[in-house]
Amino acid sequence: MDFSGSDTVVGPASADLLPDTVTTAVKVVIVGGFGVGKTTLVGSISEIRPLTTEETMTQAGVGVDDPTGVERKTSTTVAMDFGRISISDKLVLYVFGTPGQERFWFLWNGLFEGALGAVVLVDTRRLEVSFEVIGRLEDRGVPFVVAVNGFPEAPSYPLDELRQALDLPADVPIVACDARSRRSSRDTLMTLMRYLYELAAPRVG
Repeated sequence: MDFSGSDTVVGPASADLLPDTVTTAVKVVIVGGFGVGKTTLVGSISEIRPLTTEETMTQAGVGVDDPTGVERKTSTTVAMDFGRISISDKLVLYVFGTPGQERFWFLWNGLFEGALGAVVLVDTRRLEVSFEVIGRLEDRGVPFVVAVNGFPEAPSYPLDELRQALDLPADVPIVACDARSRRSSRDTLMTLMRYLYELAAPRVG
């Protein structure tokens, strides 16, 4: 077979290549209800061009998805988001964002395979969309931290009230987050990593 006229097969872009110094890769998952900012966070944090599966919202979601509070939203994740961030020369995080609509939650099984922990992104205007998400993580035994995404005009609550409203154990960290900001999103992921380290560290006494 003559391939002389065919296009040359090229590999991945140099920006997407994993540095040779990396020795450890950790998988974490970003979860939350519909429209809380998961795709935005993955996009802001990723050092490579993020993979997204956003599709235009159609009539198929009417009566199925609850757009209350996010009526201007025109697209939604239907499978997953994916990005990567280097924490050090040797450690990288693979970051997966889950779809928020309950009708796509069957995809969680594969997305959580091998994940060490999760960030639950919440919107204080719609805390109720986070209840079942947190319940599913607890049922799976997946460690998580809660990140409050700072939407404009979203109400602010004392930490104790938020913890009570979300029925969170005292040891689960709650942090403020701006999903649009790379620095803020990175700080949120570092909070998760520190929490996972504390859970894994042997307790003395």
